Amino acid sequence: MLKLVITPVLILAASLASRRWGEAVGGWLIGLPLTSAPVAFFLAVEQGTGFAEQAAAGSLIGTAAQACFCVGYARTGERFGWPAAFAAGTLAFAAGAAALQIVALPLTVLAVVAIGALVLSARFIPLGVVQRRPVAVPRWDIPARMAVATAIVVTLTAFAPALGPRLSGVLATFPVFAAVLAVFAHRVQGAFAARQVLWGLLIGLFGFIGFFLVIGMTINTFGIAFAFTAATLAALTIQGCSLWLVKGRK
Repeated sequence: MLKLVITPVLILAASLASRRWGEAVGGWLIGLPLTSAPVAFFLAVEQGTGFAEQAAAGSLIGTAAQACFCVGYARTGERFGWPAAFAAGTLAFAAGAAALQIVALPLTVLAVVAIGALVLSARFIPLGVVQRRPVAVPRWDIPARMAVATAIVVTLTAFAPALGPRLSGVLATFPVFAAVLAVFAHRVQGAFAARQVLWGLLIGLFGFIGFFLVIGMTINTFGIAFAFTAATLAALTIQGCSLWLVKGRK
């Protein structure tokens, strides 16, 4: 029941906020682990803290892979439509995740690699001025996002034992909601609006790194409650500090 309630509520809040404050702020907000955190929590409860610790390392791999997705989408979207851009971003995500899975770096090194990937990727995404214009948003938009998010959480936690901890953590970080926001902005406002979403996501992912770094470092020693409380505080603190970057750029 928690899986079916918490996840769609989180996505509803993020979607409404993105409509209120724009693409970059929307991308920044979904940088928080809105789906990955519930997945991590349920993995810890159902599979144990050791499994959750390894999944946290997978989530850091996924963070660097998300940076690859953003660059792949943004660069392809400059010349082609959203289907080609989404395909390029997905391939870039898979390539980045696979490379880091093979290397098998320790948790702290993965955090450093993820931070470096975000910084470099943000420099490779050209930004322009978004000329916002009123659009008719379909009624099914937010319900569809909520349904997809819930399906991801339920599916990943159901198949986690077969996938293994690291792969579960990696797949949980695929930027489904950033992709939805970027594609919608791309279709309606143009490629420059999609780049705003992706740039905001990169800035928001610093809090994501903080969350899973704390989880990986504390969950085995201090337990689930302490680890998730400390990780949430760390993510919100980092997210608050990064907001001025997004507001200044906007």
